[in-house]
Amino acid sequence: MTTPRLAAAPLTSGQRWRRRGSKAAPYSFIAPFFVLFAAFGLFPLIYTGYVSLHRVRLQNPDAMSWVGFDNYTTLLQDEFFWNSLKNTFTIGVISTVPQLCLALGLAHILNYKLRGRTFFRVAMLMPYATSVAAATLVFAGLFGRDYGMLNWFLGLFGVDPIDWFNEKWPSQIAISTIVTWRWAGYNALIYLAAMQAIPHDRYESAMLDGANRWHQFRHVTLPGLRPTIIFTIIVSTIGALQIFGEPLLLQGGTTGMNGGASRQYQTTGLYMYQSGWQYFSLGKAAAIAWLLFLLILIVIGINAAIARYRMKSAAAASSSAKETR
Repeated sequence: MTTPRLAAAPLTSGQRWRRRGSKAAPYSFIAPFFVLFAAFGLFPLIYTGYVSLHRVRLQNPDAMSWVGFDNYTTLLQDEFFWNSLKNTFTIGVISTVPQLCLALGLAHILNYKLRGRTFFRVAMLMPYATSVAAATLVFAGLFGRDYGMLNWFLGLFGVDPIDWFNEKWPSQIAISTIVTWRWAGYNALIYLAAMQAIPHDRYESAMLDGANRWHQFRHVTLPGLRPTIIFTIIVSTIGALQIFGEPLLLQGGTTGMNGGASRQYQTTGLYMYQSGWQYFSLGKAAAIAWLLFLLILIVIGINAAIARYRMKSAAAASSSAKETR
């Protein structure tokens, strides 16, 4: 014979409010982030897309005339826009690849027990803490054609002075050097933290198998760093597509805004700034911003797809190796 269940006592109004409050508490904790994101992230993004569909002048931003996708079609036929995209790509490649390779090497060195490790780790962050303006002005002096220290050093080996500002590849290398100097230490500390999270028994097993330090780095450290390397590649790629301060300040003034006398290092960010603040075309500048945003999404998607494919390939190779054993 089953005993009948006793009916639950009805909740008082205070208990109901406390129960609702306990359920709503997690949402109230994260609400400030979403409020700030909506105000300073989502709304500007949507409004910029709205402005890109209008003809808007900086002198009178309230007077908008609907043009649809004319700003986008005009950009796709603009040789200066395509030149800025090409410059952004080349500067991004010659700054991101050496930067991450240098960061990986620095992190590998700092991972060993060295004297003054704390000093070196703090020193790695000093370039990152330096402002873009200060770093660019210092490097602009180093890359000077007539009195720059770099040309003086190259002259000791009989190399003629290089015009680092007015030639295409030297100017892009100069900008990439500034970017690499500022961000290599920051990425090195990220790699160092990831290296220290790799279990030490993997290195001990590799040593017992007769692996030297180079083989340990290739077969233990790099596989353990794969997610971190993918993260830094994506973040560095986004930063490379948004590069703005270094090319603007390299020569300064109108020349810096043009990206050099022949636009040899004008990036997409510079061209967007020039369209809005020198040519007063806010609608065109907003269209450039949205095309750059879509380009960043495409690049992130490609990187994520490649990373997913390589991780699946590595997992398949690992499983097949285990089956063979």
